[in-house]
Amino acid sequence: MKKTMGFFTVTTVLIIISTLAVQVRSDGSDHRYKARDTVPLYANKVGPFHNPSETYRFFDLPFCSPSHVTEKKEALGEVLNGDRLVSAPYKLDFLVEKESEVVCKKKLTKEEVIQFRNAVTKDYYFQMYYDDLPIWGFIGKVEKDSKSDPSEFKYYLYKHINFEILYNKDRVIEINVRTDPNALVDLTEDKPVDAEFMYTVKWKETATPFDKRMDKYSQSSSLPHHLEIHWFSIINSCVTVLLLTGFLATILMRVLKNDFVKYAHDEEAADDQEETGWKYIHGDVFRYPKGKSLFAAALGSGTQLFALTIFIFILALVGVFYPYNRGALFTALVVIYALTSGIAGYTATSFYCQLEGTNWVRNLLLTGCLFCGPLFLTFCFLNTVAIAYSATAALPFGTIVVIVLIWTLVTSPLLVLGGIAGKNSKSEFQAPVRTTKYPREIPPLPWYRSTIPQMAMAGFLPFSAIYIELYYIFASVWGHRIYTIYSILFIVFIILLIVTAFITVALTYFQLAAEDHEWWWRSILCGGSTGLFIYGYCLYYYYARSDMSGFMQTSFFFGYMACICYGFFLMLGTIGFRASLLFVRHIYRSIKCE
Repeated sequence: MKKTMGFFTVTTVLIIISTLAVQVRSDGSDHRYKARDTVPLYANKVGPFHNPSETYRFFDLPFCSPSHVTEKKEALGEVLNGDRLVSAPYKLDFLVEKESEVVCKKKLTKEEVIQFRNAVTKDYYFQMYYDDLPIWGFIGKVEKDSKSDPSEFKYYLYKHINFEILYNKDRVIEINVRTDPNALVDLTEDKPVDAEFMYTVKWKETATPFDKRMDKYSQSSSLPHHLEIHWFSIINSCVTVLLLTGFLATILMRVLKNDFVKYAHDEEAADDQEETGWKYIHGDVFRYPKGKSLFAAALGSGTQLFALTIFIFILALVGVFYPYNRGALFTALVVIYALTSGIAGYTATSFYCQLEGTNWVRNLLLTGCLFCGPLFLTFCFLNTVAIAYSATAALPFGTIVVIVLIWTLVTSPLLVLGGIAGKNSKSEFQAPVRTTKYPREIPPLPWYRSTIPQMAMAGFLPFSAIYIELYYIFASVWGHRIYTIYSILFIVFIILLIVTAFITVALTYFQLAAEDHEWWWRSILCGGSTGLFIYGYCLYYYYARSDMSGFMQTSFFFGYMACICYGFFLMLGTIGFRASLLFVRHIYRSIKCE
């Protein structure tokens, strides 16, 4: 036990130390400027507004480019996020105002006109960063004038950008961008056109302090009407959960109490009386499951993902993932997943040895590949798609090498160390009753007691507790909405865990009462079935609530959401099994079995 506690303590310390680097804020540079000082302005990316994964380098479109384009060095998380920052063609020196400054005069060729027109048709936006503050704007507009035929539409490119910058003494506080609706380049016809790109810069003083400059980006999700919806979501979830769990708890406690009284009476009345119900299968209920190596690997992976989620929530609640802290979440996910692999190794191997498994090395390999394997295959396919599209979502070779090195030098060794610690823990499986030599035959059961209907019942209740909050998360991850109310999300997560545990326990009891002793795998499948419901919600969100389109965006959405839902399946399946195991041990410890 001491070895176990020591192992987890070391893992926790490693995670806390490693995430200190993640907590360094992008706006923490605390730049102070003098008049006419150069303030860094980087152009990031362009892409269709409704396809958040489909982004391209800024200069993939034939904008005016500076004579020497310099690329900003980026952290791992920024690259994973698809950021590719390069020096922008505009000069926004501190406190220097400009009026209709010409960036360049350019004759757009027929091919460039078509390229810009296609971009305008798809609602392309641009994104830049000025002193680490984000800027967005659309590159053009389509005038339809109540016409339904696309061939009659007018296509225009904005050629004049107005920058309004707010400052407080020697610091940049805020930047706003407007495009001049009257300064347009007509792209309607397939012919070369002359374009003169310009920009205007205005400076205004503000009293907003520097440490509050990012607040405006988080306020959108904290507006009163948004908060009302979030609190309504939580109250709805709590009421649903309290009513249903209270109802189930009352039934379960009453039934269990009657069972205990009945079995105690039966023992006093007649020893040779035939047992029925869940007591009847006491000799089989702790019989080890089939596929014990895969079972232990699923528990190990699920426990690791649960630990990862808890650490991410801790970082979110202390304020690390504020809006536009570029790549912080991706960096944290990669680092913490690598460092928690020891938890997976320890949990899987120790439980596998408790189940009297012998080939612990194979079990450890299976644990390492159970989640990483599908994720790696999905990444390979999607990265190939991104390369084919020349999108910024395609990871450079150097970044792939870094991730492989992290997996080789951190994840794998910690997984092995955890496995060795688990093997040496020599803990035995705690079963309150003896298992018989030969298993009892399971009686024929009605169709609704089979695995699939039980999974459907088990997944519906936890999903109903989180589905309102899911929309906001999806709109943030797969859209441009900002999500910062992590405290509410954490409450919803806790509700999800409680409901998952309770519904799995209830279904396990009903399964045992029907004299079906094969509850081990069923508890994981029922607990994890919420992940399948979330994937079902993905289909609804894609077709009914979003405007995403195209092969790349569709494959990214369904590919990565499949991995996330699979992770939820493993994590919640582990929660379901652990709750069921505690319950089954408790009820069989409470009765006298021969």
